[in-house]
Amino acid sequence: MDWDDLKLFLAVARSESLSGAGRALRLDPATVGRRVARLEEALGARLFVKSPQGYALTDEGARILAHAERAEQAVTGVTEELRGTQGLTGQIRIGAPDGCANYLLPQVLAAICDANPGLEVQIVALPRVFNLSKREADMAIAVSRPETGRLTVQKLTDYRLSLAASRDYLAKHPPITGPDSLHGHRIVGYIPDMIFDKELDYLSQLGLDAVPLASNSVSVQLNWLRHGAGIGVVHDFARPAAPELERILPDMRLTRAFWLIRHADDQRVERLNRFADLLGDGIRKEVLRLEAVS
Repeated sequence: MDWDDLKLFLAVARSESLSGAGRALRLDPATVGRRVARLEEALGARLFVKSPQGYALTDEGARILAHAERAEQAVTGVTEELRGTQGLTGQIRIGAPDGCANYLLPQVLAAICDANPGLEVQIVALPRVFNLSKREADMAIAVSRPETGRLTVQKLTDYRLSLAASRDYLAKHPPITGPDSLHGHRIVGYIPDMIFDKELDYLSQLGLDAVPLASNSVSVQLNWLRHGAGIGVVHDFARPAAPELERILPDMRLTRAFWLIRHADDQRVERLNRFADLLGDGIRKEVLRLEAVS
């Protein structure tokens, strides 16, 4: 089994499909399928079993997976050693919840890329937990610390959230003098059955259960508030991007944290270590800056 075979095997194992592996390797699915068949024939073992859900590893394939990942790390390490420490290069993909992805990462990553012209960065902004073992991303930012998996977890920073509404909305509706008066107002928030992490269940913590205007996107919620649709919870670091919003009941502020999550094997990849240090430092500074002016 040569390095090309290993890359093919890892791509199918992580994407669980020929089409997904083909996109990652820039091959058509039929070619991937033929190469998988040739690899299985050469090894004398069946590596995958096809099901309606996709391609799953057999017991033989699962035994090979750990060896293939170690070989991948070794190749990456050699490449980084030869490139030296002049600057970060190559492509790095980050998964993040969309509040962080929209209002923190663009400026933080732009600064990192300015200092490292050979670096390419992809942001995957989806409201869900990322599977790093399948290499959906090189690293992910989450709002809670995972309890399982071969992962390394680093706390990046605390951040704060506040109830807010547009000045136009507040001028047209009854005054808000305390928590009890919120029940007479239209609330904007997450779709309850699409909250993928308990740390995002802000409204329940505030005693607000009815959500007449709901979206799984932080950006949609923020734009509803900007257009005077109601009252909702806003990241303090996002409020400078929406100057028409005004904080309500400041004593009801919430505190959450961002965590940087990486695959345990990636600790040996110096490029990712250096990038993670720059990312963490940039996010901490940007949260402090934006919350100071919000």
